Amino acid sequence: MSSIRLILKDTVLENKIFGNRVLIAWLIMLVLFLGIVMRLVFLQVSDHELYSSLSENNRIKILPQLPTRGLIYDRNGVLLADNRISYSLEILPEKIKNIEVILKELSQIIAIEETDIARFKKQFRQTRSFRTIPLRYRLTEDEVARLAVQRHRFPSIEIKQNQSRYYPLGATGVHVIGYVGRINKKELEIIDKSDYMGSDYIGKTGLEKYYEKELHGKTGFQHVETNVQGHVIRSLKSTPSVPGKDLHLNIDIALQNYIERLVAKHRAAVVAIDPKTGGVLALVSMPYYDPNLFVNGIDVKTYSGLRDSSARPLINRAIRGQYPPGSTIKAFVGLAGLEYGIRSTRSRTWCRGWYSLKGQKHRYRDWKKSGHGSVNFHSALEQSCDVYFYSLAHDLGIDRLNTFMTRFGFGQKTGIDLSGEMGGLMPSREWKQRRRGIKWFPGETIITGIGQGFMLATPLQLAVATATLSNRGEFKQPRVVFAMDDGRFNEMTVVPPLVKATINLKYPAYWNTAIGGMKAVVHGRRGTARKVGRHSRYRFAGKTGTAQVISIKQTEIYDARRLAKKYHDHALFIAFAPLKEPRIAISIIVENGGGGSKTAAPIAKKIMDYYLLQKSSLTIASTISDQ
Repeated sequence: MSSIRLILKDTVLENKIFGNRVLIAWLIMLVLFLGIVMRLVFLQVSDHELYSSLSENNRIKILPQLPTRGLIYDRNGVLLADNRISYSLEILPEKIKNIEVILKELSQIIAIEETDIARFKKQFRQTRSFRTIPLRYRLTEDEVARLAVQRHRFPSIEIKQNQSRYYPLGATGVHVIGYVGRINKKELEIIDKSDYMGSDYIGKTGLEKYYEKELHGKTGFQHVETNVQGHVIRSLKSTPSVPGKDLHLNIDIALQNYIERLVAKHRAAVVAIDPKTGGVLALVSMPYYDPNLFVNGIDVKTYSGLRDSSARPLINRAIRGQYPPGSTIKAFVGLAGLEYGIRSTRSRTWCRGWYSLKGQKHRYRDWKKSGHGSVNFHSALEQSCDVYFYSLAHDLGIDRLNTFMTRFGFGQKTGIDLSGEMGGLMPSREWKQRRRGIKWFPGETIITGIGQGFMLATPLQLAVATATLSNRGEFKQPRVVFAMDDGRFNEMTVVPPLVKATINLKYPAYWNTAIGGMKAVVHGRRGTARKVGRHSRYRFAGKTGTAQVISIKQTEIYDARRLAKKYHDHALFIAFAPLKEPRIAISIIVENGGGGSKTAAPIAKKIMDYYLLQKSSLTIASTISDQ
């Protein structure tokens, strides 16, 4: 009996479990069914207009909503890159039957230059059929009105309202700011096409290129219904665009403009940095050009003139120019000697005007034919004694010299927020074997000690190394942008200073020795740049440099008067000021400018005077109006 009851009990339990499972399955099906019903209701009621219109595909257009490009300001709020409303005449290729007829008829309504036609035809051959091609930019109100009246005759044309980039200060700061231009075929292959629908412009150089993503913003979209003529009847659905971010720079455009005027007659580069933050105060490359020429497409003749000019105005010398640094690196070479114990602060070398290796007749000449006599690190820096550094470089060897100099950033990119930076060259045995296929020679080490031979540096690298020295080893990455914001008065996003590395010496007093020698260069009795330090209202440290462009035979004497200008030495100078708590570190190179003490140092002193003593009483408006 008990077994029968157990069987009956199990049957009841199984039936109950089965019933529960059936109920759960029905509930799941009910939920799914209700979800489908709700979605159908939503589509039929909420988006009825959109989807009923979409059923007639030929009457629906998706129009891109272009974002407003971010603006660019200097550290004091001076506007450097702006947007202006303009109107352009554009043509849709897919609706053209005879391009020559269209162009001829349009030329009878508004003025169209040959350069406009040539540019249009070039883009016509390259552009996809569904993208409009601009024929004329910056239409006047009268021209817009005339075209509107004749619009019915030309179904292929569109009059577009655009935001055109405008650089209010013209050429000032062009190598920092850069410029925008029309998207070319190569760029079209790599950009996110959905983000550039309806957009024709993209950053080409400078900050405009490096911060393209931030400046561009996000494209929005609008679904509209159109009639047979293509005119918009109503808006169905829209996704708003997101404006680009504004950039606020470390650049002081008044200082930038002042420097540009100082070196206007030279091929030159100047970089000024705030040692405390790494912020770039000025970055000058001369000659320069007006970026507004490129915004709507530069004509062939003007571009060829810039591209083929022997002065190379399109090259940013400050970050791409690679030059022998000459004697500007002697403070760093001297520090290497102290750090590796090759020399002490009291070690002395006798300079008789030349240096040679044992058993060799070749003489490495000092710039001072009669020699400097007995010198230590301090006095060798003050007088820029080549022989001291020939001897030191030889004793260090290229391996230790390479290792130490790379700690200051030589031979590698600084990481500045600008596109196209070059890394210079700090040579090594491995580099020469890989590049030339031959071994390294001792004589090459000797001339590396005075910044000649294979060694190359950019003006930016020299400025960063100088700032690092003034900071006693704190290597801060140079930054052009200080902060970004979305242009809607929200909180700025500040780009914090970045300490890339800290150079720790065995004895911190070595920093004082190097800086003391550089101080003597400008304030010492025998300093190579003592003229610029005389009567200065503040103390500073500096180092002159002269880089040879061509080699001179040992039996010859360098005479600039007998050489073409392009073979004259380059003039260099590095400095920081004030001596205590530096506010500016600077490097300058004047191509074919001769000696650093005669050409580069006086310019650098004027720049520091302006920044430290005069700038507070001047305004950017008055500075630029004086040009």
